[in-house]
Amino acid sequence: MTELSTLQARLHAFESQQAIRVCINRYMELCDQLDADTPLDELARLFTEEALWEGKGAKYAESFGGYRGREAIRAMFATYMKTPAHFALNVHFLTSEVIEVDGDEGLGRWVMLQTSTFADGASHLNAARLTVRFAVEEGQWRMAHFQTENLFSRPVSAWNDSAPLPVPEKAR
Repeated sequence: MTELSTLQARLHAFESQQAIRVCINRYMELCDQLDADTPLDELARLFTEEALWEGKGAKYAESFGGYRGREAIRAMFATYMKTPAHFALNVHFLTSEVIEVDGDEGLGRWVMLQTSTFADGASHLNAARLTVRFAVEEGQWRMAHFQTENLFSRPVSAWNDSAPLPVPEKAR
C-alpha cells in the first residue's frame, strides 16, 4: 500500500466514524423528542432495510423485545407517537464511545444514560450498554443491528431536588 493509499484509507475510516456518530446522534435526538410530530420516516431511514432492533438481557428483552426490518422498527416507534406524548422529558447521554470501521461496515459501542419523565409524571433513570452494527446502504451509514442492554434502572422522585449535596466537611 502506498503512502497516499494509506492516507486515503485512514481518511475514509475517520469520515466513516464521523458519519456513524452523526447517525447515532440523530437517532438519540429523535428519541428525545418522540411525540406525534416526530419525523417517523426520518427515524426509520436511520436503519437499514433489514435492520434488527432488540432489547438484550432479561429486563430489556422482556420490555422491548425485538424488531426485524425497517418497517417493523418504524411501527414500533409509531406506538410512541401520540398526544399526549409518552415522554414529558427524555434525554439520552452517550459516553465511553468506541467506533470501529472496516470498509462499509462499522461497530459502535456506548454506555447510555437516559433520564425520563413520563406523561403521568413518574420519572426514571436508566443506564444501558449499546452495541450497534452499522452498514452503508444507498450511500448512507445506517444502523443494521441495534442492541440495548440494561445496566441499571430505577425510579426517581425529582430531577432537581433542593437537598444539599453530600460533600465532605470543609476544613476550618
